[in-house]
Amino acid sequence: MSEYREIIVEREVPCTVRDGVTLYANIYRPQGEGKFPVLLSRLPYNKNLPEFSHRYIDPIRIAMNGYIVIIQDVRGRFASEGVFEPYIQELEDGYDTVEWAAKLPYSTGEVGMFGLSYYGFTQLYAALERPPSLKAIFPAQTRSLSRNDLFYRDGVYELAFIETWMLDSIAPDYLKRVGSGDFKETMDEISHDLNNIDEWYKHKPFKKWPPISKHPELETLINKYLNQELGNELLAEKVAENEKRRNIEIPAYHLAGWYDSHLAPTLMNYEEMQSAKNNQKLIIGPWAHGQFDSDIGERSFGVNSSGNSIEGEVDITTLHIEWFNHWLKGNNTSIDVDEDPVKLFVMGINEWRSEKEWPLKRTVYTPFYFQSDGRANTDMNSGRLLTKPAEATQKDYYIHNPNNPVPSLGGGTLFFKGRNNGPRDQRQIEKREDVVVYTSEPLTEPLEVTGWVKVNLWASSDATDTDFTAKLVDVLPDGTAYNLTDGIVRAKYRNEDSEEKSLNGEVVQYEIDLWATSNVFLPGHCIRIEIASSNFPRFDVNPNTGDTTLDTVEMIPAKQTIYHGAMYPSHMVLPVIPE
Repeated sequence: MSEYREIIVEREVPCTVRDGVTLYANIYRPQGEGKFPVLLSRLPYNKNLPEFSHRYIDPIRIAMNGYIVIIQDVRGRFASEGVFEPYIQELEDGYDTVEWAAKLPYSTGEVGMFGLSYYGFTQLYAALERPPSLKAIFPAQTRSLSRNDLFYRDGVYELAFIETWMLDSIAPDYLKRVGSGDFKETMDEISHDLNNIDEWYKHKPFKKWPPISKHPELETLINKYLNQELGNELLAEKVAENEKRRNIEIPAYHLAGWYDSHLAPTLMNYEEMQSAKNNQKLIIGPWAHGQFDSDIGERSFGVNSSGNSIEGEVDITTLHIEWFNHWLKGNNTSIDVDEDPVKLFVMGINEWRSEKEWPLKRTVYTPFYFQSDGRANTDMNSGRLLTKPAEATQKDYYIHNPNNPVPSLGGGTLFFKGRNNGPRDQRQIEKREDVVVYTSEPLTEPLEVTGWVKVNLWASSDATDTDFTAKLVDVLPDGTAYNLTDGIVRAKYRNEDSEEKSLNGEVVQYEIDLWATSNVFLPGHCIRIEIASSNFPRFDVNPNTGDTTLDTVEMIPAKQTIYHGAMYPSHMVLPVIPE
């Protein structure tokens, strides 16, 4: 039961940071005597809009449980002063805001932070600065501390993500502050472009994308992202410095979603922040980015998969209250220190389960090898997944035409208004001749797959540079094919950040990181892997010329050859969990 029935709300409360810039916040606090710990969230999307300021948690209920809740516009956004320099500004501003909050007259001096996506970054960046009053955080669906690839996936731009985020989330307030034109006309243009964004995704080259290039100030900002000029070197120094100190040791509760665009970074944060102090927790639901309903994409995972009814017992707000009660109030009954630190949702059987670690130690990494009679792109019965590679070398061919790329359908996307995310039936995609499909026999026993998924692919191309994609699919007895997780690799960056020389028709081994999932393939279901060379507009399409669609409109088809057999044992590695 809540401790306090009446809440005081203070609006536009100023906080002046070290360089004299004033940041403004809304404060929710209990009506009553005494002092309370603080829960702070810092965001760039307007603290006065409920959809963005607290969206998946209830600040009133948190305040009623004896907390001061502070929601602040970051520097250069909405009410706050200064110039918006995304991410890197949150280091010092985060430190200063935490210490300001700790010194408020009604504060106990104990501060926690919470928030999703960018508001997760603000927690981690503040933690890098180690403000003494910051005692615990709750980062949800957020960026990795150890990688500076916000808009990249293995060398490939996440095109729809960056275009949508910049135009929808950043442009309106940014241009209101720094734009040189009539703001009403500017907003009319932005609204028109957002209403037609599905068509705008197709425009090339991206560096001359009209919805942004027509606004010079916005174009300057986005070029800083594309050129990696937003303080990554300084951030890397901060991360390295903390590595020497054996990582950030602040207690953190990490929240992830199987269909979230930030799934892998969130899981990496949990793995990297593990310490002997046993102060990290992780929950992974069947959720998309900022979406915690029981229905995601085209599937329903049951009422108790929802963030409002986790196992039918608690909601996400309650998780926050219990977590911070433990670390900020010393309430040892709110968190059982001996309980398993990981809670994950297993799709297929649609059940929550607790685990002692992530990844699971009992995982058996099991290869499933590709085999076909050379027609896996045209005959659904040709491509097979087997537990052993074929003895003879086999090949499948397809043409990657960047002028007609494979369309994005579901997954961990971040499109406008959450469109096109989650699990979706892939059968129309699989009819294309530029998609190669390998399918297992129907299972006779349930098979659980929980953890990181990878594909090792041997392939050649007649292009100087190209992409390869992979998608793990659960095929139901009626043929419905739901995507679970996927990945992409660019040949030029197949060895991560070091740029490789141009292709020359040789057979190359690629590792495609499909991130992670948890799913039980039920009896009668089949396991399927799709191989292609595009997933557009989620990722920018490779023009096969050695250039990218950021700079060029020239595109040429490429002949792709997939090899399998004993000499080139192309396969998928699944994290199988024994019964």
